[in-house]
Amino acid sequence: MYKILVVDDEAGIREIVKKYATFEGHTVGEAADGIEAIEKAKSGNYDIIIMDIMMPELDGFSSVREIRKFSDIPVIMLSARGESYDKIHGFESGADDYVTKPFSPKELMLRVNAILSRSKSVSSKDIFEAPNLKVDFSARKVYVQGQEVDLSPKEYELLFYMVKNRGIALSREKILSEVWGYDFYGDDRTLDTHIKLLRKSLGVCSEYIVTLRGMGYRFEA
Repeated sequence: MYKILVVDDEAGIREIVKKYATFEGHTVGEAADGIEAIEKAKSGNYDIIIMDIMMPELDGFSSVREIRKFSDIPVIMLSARGESYDKIHGFESGADDYVTKPFSPKELMLRVNAILSRSKSVSSKDIFEAPNLKVDFSARKVYVQGQEVDLSPKEYELLFYMVKNRGIALSREKILSEVWGYDFYGDDRTLDTHIKLLRKSLGVCSEYIVTLRGMGYRFEA
């Protein structure tokens, strides 16, 4: 089972998440604001963070950016707003997933389990190389033109999955199921946003990700 850090200025939200997480056997730590969350994240004792966006002292976006400076721990963001801008901002900050309030605690736990099971099984012992690109699965590192690039945890998982299935036409539904690891609820713009961010990170190697109109994507290298 996992150790989860729940960050929200509303004690009631923390209690609901803690109740369901504890029922499933997880251990839960709590933080009431972003600054407290950063300090607790530095301990390295947590497997995943569930982070509210609107909080006093330091909001969720800023907190995730600070955490990303020293850790790639998975983060699920919570927000009372469901605008596309908030989701994109969250992903750009380094979040792995985004849940809109009010949310289903059961679905939230499914997302927690899916993200952690994927992150713990993504590594492999082989290395993939193509012109200007090197992907080291076991070391969880990616190099473009010989320079290591810093990807978010979800970008790593998405790239690793596509590289391992290179040459195969992958539907949006298939990618969401395999990389996010659950029956996805919501629109597939979440995937398109991550593809956009991944292409930006890959720079000259972004052309390896081919868009299949009306279907999904294919990695060609």
